[in-house]
Amino acid sequence: MKLFWILAMMGYTLLGADGYGIYQKHCMQCHVEMMEKQEVMKHLGSLKAPPMVEVSNRLKENVLIADDDNDVKRQVIVAFIKDYIQNPSVQYSMCHPMAIEKFGIMPSLKGKLSDDERQAVAEWIYDRYNKVVFK
Repeated sequence: MKLFWILAMMGYTLLGADGYGIYQKHCMQCHVEMMEKQEVMKHLGSLKAPPMVEVSNRLKENVLIADDDNDVKRQVIVAFIKDYIQNPSVQYSMCHPMAIEKFGIMPSLKGKLSDDERQAVAEWIYDRYNKVVFK
């Protein structure tokens, strides 16, 4: 069954939207792709938003589910990201309070990304930082 999902996701990526390309077009002007905590502290004044590696790590730390299945957790986080892209809010933010104070809440991208694009970039945000720790 897992093989089916892997093949289905590979086919989706090949035929559907490119998550990394969407990140480059819509996200990277604010979210640096990769940066360690030490570097973040050095460049805090010039950053527009938390690095994407931190965003991904915060989501994986804070989204708790009763099921230990990593595929289920991935689906829940991807769904959260898809919604948050369109409906960002303080109450659903996973950022540290200091990050919210520094950066504020991201602007909504409602109407700027299709459902397929939101799906692709949400999957990319989850998968890109698989086993990558923000340290």
